[in-house]
Amino acid sequence: MSNASLGTSNQPNRWLIAIAAFVLQLALGSVYAWSVFSKPIAGLFNGIPASKVTAAQLAPISLTFSITLLALGVTAAFGGYLQLRYGPRLIATAGGILYGLGIVLAGLILPTHNVYLLYLTFGIIGGIGIGLGYIVPLAMLLRWFPDRRGFITGLAVAGFGLGALLIAQTVPPLLGPKSIGVESTFIYLGIIYLIVVVGTAQLFRRAPDGYIPAGWTPSATTQAAISANRNYTLGEALREPRWYVLWLILALNVTAGAALIAVASPLAQKFTVVDAITAGAFVSTISIFNGLGRLVWAWLSDAIGRPFTFLAIFIVQIVAFLFLAQIGAGGFALLLIPGALIGLCYGGGFGTMPAFAADFFGAKNSGTIYGAMLTAWSAGGILGPILISNLEYHTAIYVIVVILVVSCALPLLARFLNQRQRSDAIEVVVGKDA
Repeated sequence: MSNASLGTSNQPNRWLIAIAAFVLQLALGSVYAWSVFSKPIAGLFNGIPASKVTAAQLAPISLTFSITLLALGVTAAFGGYLQLRYGPRLIATAGGILYGLGIVLAGLILPTHNVYLLYLTFGIIGGIGIGLGYIVPLAMLLRWFPDRRGFITGLAVAGFGLGALLIAQTVPPLLGPKSIGVESTFIYLGIIYLIVVVGTAQLFRRAPDGYIPAGWTPSATTQAAISANRNYTLGEALREPRWYVLWLILALNVTAGAALIAVASPLAQKFTVVDAITAGAFVSTISIFNGLGRLVWAWLSDAIGRPFTFLAIFIVQIVAFLFLAQIGAGGFALLLIPGALIGLCYGGGFGTMPAFAADFFGAKNSGTIYGAMLTAWSAGGILGPILISNLEYHTAIYVIVVILVVSCALPLLARFLNQRQRSDAIEVVVGKDA
């Protein structure tokens, strides 16, 4: 093995790159605080106080979140290829510029009360920026940390899960008519996001081909996995049924979590009869555990395997959503429990799936392959919020429970298909040797 592929003092500190990636994701992940803005924007557009907004008035504003996730997922599919060709620093920088610009423009157009301009600025321009920025740390850090694949993918996206925390705690008091209002808040936040994302992106570097950290020797199990799983191209991966099973696992997990995230603040207000500022604590709880879940489940997946990790994620959510449906007025403290569990599992899907895909298809082209898989984020991000915004909340929750019950079979199917593929590959090798 060439010296270029070994960790040396001439190379940048990979942990510094990981920290920069975490901070970048923290800024991008503020999109998960959308429910904090939805009622004030609906109130602004309809000329009424946010507390008087009806479900029908809220629905078109909530659609912005789905459009953002759609643009994010589609862009990430191309972002994986672009960062491989042009480097992580350039693509992450472009993502930061577009995300910040989209939020600033959204603040500028809000006085027009034009929901389609909101879809264009926050949803499409901002979503494209997030998609470009989100995929870069995943693809980059998988190659810098071959020794900690599950953990590092969890860390890479933990910041994204935690991104809504500061927004949910600090922004609600700014959105009222007696403060700076939602328009100015968007403009200031957009400028901050642009500075943070573009600044941290300047620390990004691509790992050398075949990079191995100094002092690390792959275990026999790891070496066997590397030998059994070659590095697939995106085209080769798309011809495998396993890719589509992983896509469906991610899409259905996103459907459940995004449904709650999209209406977290209004749902808390309706179920437990609290005000918007108190409901912000529910949004914060989901955000905290969304971030923690990306680390916890990713770490656990290194120990018990990705298929059983996703099976556990689906089972925990079934229990959590059933509990959520039973909470009524005065039960705000109890509401935090299912919120935490659902956030934990939603984040866990994003923390575990990059390593799942790399296990099946190799790490070399993981950014491109997983980037394409993030179209599942778009699908789930559309289905979940639309489902819960157009049905009565309790009805939507029970529909989600049914979806999760069906989903439990998918991780086991993925495991079966992968074992069969490995067996076929071994038979081919043995046949050639004979």
